[in-house]
Amino acid sequence: MIKHFSLAACLLSLLLSCSQAPRHPLPDLTPAQTERIGDLIFANECNLKIPCLTSWNAGEDFPSLGIGHFIWYRQNQQEAFVESFPALLDYYDTRHVAIPAWISSLPERDSPWQTREAFLADTDGERLRELREFLYSTRDVQVDFIIERMQKSLPRLLTETKNPKEIQSLFYEVASSEPPLGMYALIDYVNFKGEGVSLSERYQGEGWGLLQVLETLQQNRSNAPVMMQFAQAAREVLARRVRNAPPERDEQRWLAGWNKRTETYENLP
Repeated sequence: MIKHFSLAACLLSLLLSCSQAPRHPLPDLTPAQTERIGDLIFANECNLKIPCLTSWNAGEDFPSLGIGHFIWYRQNQQEAFVESFPALLDYYDTRHVAIPAWISSLPERDSPWQTREAFLADTDGERLRELREFLYSTRDVQVDFIIERMQKSLPRLLTETKNPKEIQSLFYEVASSEPPLGMYALIDYVNFKGEGVSLSERYQGEGWGLLQVLETLQQNRSNAPVMMQFAQAAREVLARRVRNAPPERDEQRWLAGWNKRTETYENLP
């Protein structure tokens, strides 16, 4: 009887512990902070310019859309970078936000433009005009999508790292630093360069996402403010990416802009 009681007590304790809040919950963001983070991401990607919401950068083989410059591939396209625009479309569906009808009519919701030239020729066409208006009017939904991606990233980071305890501790330390600066930095970097867990997002075997930034930070801790250390780690990871990149990509041309972006992780503009 005592054994049965002990087993029941253990099960009850386990159920109660599972129903409690996470041991290290992420800081809550106020509506004003969420809006500000969305504006900062829009500024980082597009300098707050509406035409930039539908872009296809020179040297890339895909369009980048919305405040987070979400990647959209055409049918059967295979690239190193993680595609994100279809996931945003699915998120609109879960939020019961109607997307442009011409996108809904696409058989697989793949990008309809086969080349950058075709996309640019359509810049002032009805489809891209409607898409820019839609993306501008739903900036709040996009920032919620970006925030949710960061919030779901930690389990993936811990699965891939050799030091899960240390990386988890650093993740929450950054998140809680100088509110809302730490949360902004994590949210923006995951949107900017990914979680760092995709095997396709590697140059010479080395990634450039949030996981690599946290691992670099962990290896080079100092007495400086943690957000200054985080920003420096991000710059080191991005510089390594440029060194490892295929020469034909000429990624050095982007490094100054990337470094300027990481400066916002030290002090909010």
